[in-house]
Amino acid sequence: MQNFLFILGGLILLIAGGNWLLKAAVDLSLRLQIPKIVIGMTVVSFATSAPELIVSINAALDGFPDLALGNVVGSNIANLGLVLAVTILLSPIDVSKNFYTTDWPVMMLASLLFFFFIYIDGVLESYEGIVMVVFLFLFLVYLLRFQKPAVIDKDDEPDEMLPIYKTVLFLGLGGVALWGGSELLIGGAVGMAKAFGVTERVIAITIVSIGTSIPELAASVIAVIKKEKAISLGNLIGSNIFNLLAVLGITSIITPITVIDQGLLTNDIFWMLGISFLILPLVFIPKGLRLGWRDGLILVGIYIAFVYVTIG
Repeated sequence: MQNFLFILGGLILLIAGGNWLLKAAVDLSLRLQIPKIVIGMTVVSFATSAPELIVSINAALDGFPDLALGNVVGSNIANLGLVLAVTILLSPIDVSKNFYTTDWPVMMLASLLFFFFIYIDGVLESYEGIVMVVFLFLFLVYLLRFQKPAVIDKDDEPDEMLPIYKTVLFLGLGGVALWGGSELLIGGAVGMAKAFGVTERVIAITIVSIGTSIPELAASVIAVIKKEKAISLGNLIGSNIFNLLAVLGITSIITPITVIDQGLLTNDIFWMLGISFLILPLVFIPKGLRLGWRDGLILVGIYIAFVYVTIG
């Protein structure tokens, strides 16, 4: 029970910390007069990936590399098999052509790059992390230079800046909450793994990864209820790209990550590659550039099968 409470408390702190950090980051961007599209693709993406980043860095430094890897691989599977599935079960979404020209190919490239680096020797080295971060940087430069925002919201009201003391307070609170939440989450996950006699990887790939995907799930459901098209396939694919290239890239630069539980290489990574690839045919069949409830059922079915195989 104590381990479960640690995990729950850790997730609450991580979600709150990520939200505070996001508010502070967006406010700082406005003060520096950075365009909104730049904020969306860089600052917001980084802030919403902060829980995964802090958990992965802390886990790797604390000697639990499988938590660091399982967290990211599991989050990427959950983003598509759970978050995207729930979104399109509630309401179908139209997919922009950026999906097959940019978003999906880059996600597959990032996934295959990670697979190539980790599968050969079971270690994500520092120089490989540098390659991943450079790839992310080039992708962001490409987005900012060659892709214009698809939709300009005419009802968009100018954002009001926060008082400077609030920005500093949010930055401080966000940082402390993320650090404290990651410590609680890791402690609870390791304790739960020992209590149930499973590896840290199994806990990371299921409970921890779903927990760190809760902000994306909440945002998706709220967007559907409000009938906004704010949450799109591109947002979730962008999150997956960021998880692989930024979270694992930065973590491995700080400390190389070694696979301990081979299940990550024989099972999890192939599920991640498979569900990532599957999104392409689902988008085009039966109706072009549209995802509906049937696709949602397929994705949920795959996610349930993945969890069953992983735990079993």
